[in-house]
Amino acid sequence: MSKLVVSAFVSLDGVMQAPGGPNEDHEGGFEHGGWSVPYFGEDMGPIMVEQFAGMESLLLGRKTYEIFAAHWPHITDENDPVATKLNDMPKYVASRTLDKVEWNNSHLLQGDIAEAVAELKQRSGGEINVQGSSNLIETLQQHDLVDEYRLLIEPVVLGNGKRLFSEGAAPAAFKLTGALPTSTGVVYCTYQRAGKPGYGSFDLENYSEKAREVKIVDEAASK
Repeated sequence: MSKLVVSAFVSLDGVMQAPGGPNEDHEGGFEHGGWSVPYFGEDMGPIMVEQFAGMESLLLGRKTYEIFAAHWPHITDENDPVATKLNDMPKYVASRTLDKVEWNNSHLLQGDIAEAVAELKQRSGGEINVQGSSNLIETLQQHDLVDEYRLLIEPVVLGNGKRLFSEGAAPAAFKLTGALPTSTGVVYCTYQRAGKPGYGSFDLENYSEKAREVKIVDEAASK
């Protein structure tokens, strides 16, 4: 069974809309397109290469597919590891409006998208990676299909725009498996699925016991 990974550039307030350019996505009157570009320092390159190296296939929504398909086929340098990977690997496109996809090794998903992705996870191997595609990600979250997040969290607040997590996402717990700061203030965090959320209480009855577990009371008393 494949692992489904969501990779995204995310602002501090959770926005993932149009990180790469002013004309990527104006939906909802969004005016901050290209907000991620100033934080793309030289140490971001190795992170991106590492991300793409582990992918076996790509899963995209229509808008992101059209952006990628208009750009990457024109990057023909065989020494470019990202372009080579993207142009060769299988690409699955979730769209209700496209009737064909022409980028090399691209395949249009048919019928119910959540069912199609669940079936794809069962029959394909390795890692299925989602880039951009906020509307598609929302559907995947609602049907609890995401196994891992790889987030480039950027030190900027945008105030509005499509967010990585919106209302209706299935409750899920994740474990932090990596955190790497970059020279521009971006933190690259990876989170792997860790079952369902746990719950507790900090009411008066439980506070003292919990505080001693984490040594809050003992450390305060020693000062």
